Amino acid sequence: MKYKIIFLLILGLDALNLIFQTSQISISYRESLILYGDISLLQIIMKSSMYIFGHNDFSLRLPMIFVHIMSVVLMYSISKHYIKDYTHRLWLIFIFILLPGVLSSALVIDKAGLIIFGLLLFIWLYLNNFKKLYYLLLVSFAFIDNSYTYLFLALSLYSINIKNKKFFIFNIIAFFISISLFGVDAHGAPKGHFLDALALYAAIFSPIVFIYIVFILYRRYLDKKHEIIWFISTTTLMLSMVLSFRQNIQIEHFAPYLIVSLPIAAKSFISSYRVRLKQFRKTYRSIFQISLILLVLNTIVVLFNKELYIVMDKPKKHFVYKFHVAKELAQQLKDKSIFCINADYKMQNRLYFYGVTKCDKYKLTKAYDISDNSKSVTISYRNVPVYRRYVTKVNK
Repeated sequence: MKYKIIFLLILGLDALNLIFQTSQISISYRESLILYGDISLLQIIMKSSMYIFGHNDFSLRLPMIFVHIMSVVLMYSISKHYIKDYTHRLWLIFIFILLPGVLSSALVIDKAGLIIFGLLLFIWLYLNNFKKLYYLLLVSFAFIDNSYTYLFLALSLYSINIKNKKFFIFNIIAFFISISLFGVDAHGAPKGHFLDALALYAAIFSPIVFIYIVFILYRRYLDKKHEIIWFISTTTLMLSMVLSFRQNIQIEHFAPYLIVSLPIAAKSFISSYRVRLKQFRKTYRSIFQISLILLVLNTIVVLFNKELYIVMDKPKKHFVYKFHVAKELAQQLKDKSIFCINADYKMQNRLYFYGVTKCDKYKLTKAYDISDNSKSVTISYRNVPVYRRYVTKVNK
């Protein structure tokens, strides 16, 4: 009972953090393209949420927060198959929600959060032997999105390993269906994006966690411990590295496959720690403590990210800048009784979400126009100006 209470407390704090972060950010240009662009599953989910809960930031991000919470629950349930001790499971969940990539997928509207949830749901169904349900889920994956193409490839290899002919045929067919429907982006000549891909992985997991996960996947290969999670994570990691020699990969399509390997990484870490005498456990404790400290510090920086503007010379270099400004700008325009304006195309899309449409009556420019008596609009965080434009009424 005590551990369930702690788990619920972790979930509650996680949800509160995400709700607070939602109140601090605006819709980004990329998110506005998803919301107002070509129809997609993600767009349908977002618009359905806003239809039910109203047109606001919270309803926009609520589906991603909900999917994230369900992913945490699934991760905890999956960890029972690998980790016996309740305390160790709670530590795994704590690390999971602190991972930069997981935190961003819970807030940012993109495929990553849905992919993580989909993979964890499949693994949970598979480990609990819900055969009909996971087959049905895989069928839906084949027609929903190309992000699951790599899953079918990994499961095909896994099927060969366990000598399951039926499962192999099913997954190889699903693989080709997915490719025929969505294609695979593997174009271009070698451009040296390999190191860029490694840097992105390190940023998503934090360097120590990423290195350890890769080490564990390699060690389990040598030990011939090739369970389903190992195949899912290793196949996709290797594929992403190969593709990175030719192109700048979309990391949000690959990183979720590596995230689901946390249970086997945690199991290996705990086993290695326990088999050593106390005097030889210091290195493992240090690795864990340093990793945890870095993850906590990262979360604190994200939580109080606006404080960074105080020490930054160029606000646009802020890692969350593309999620700032739009909401406050729209409010300032409305306070001036301006409900439509002509702005640059990126800001125009973002302002539209907050009820400021496009028209030729007013224009938003960087330069001050003396002849037209322009009015200044400045957005500041922590008393630091981060965005300044001029609103000019167009006389026709």
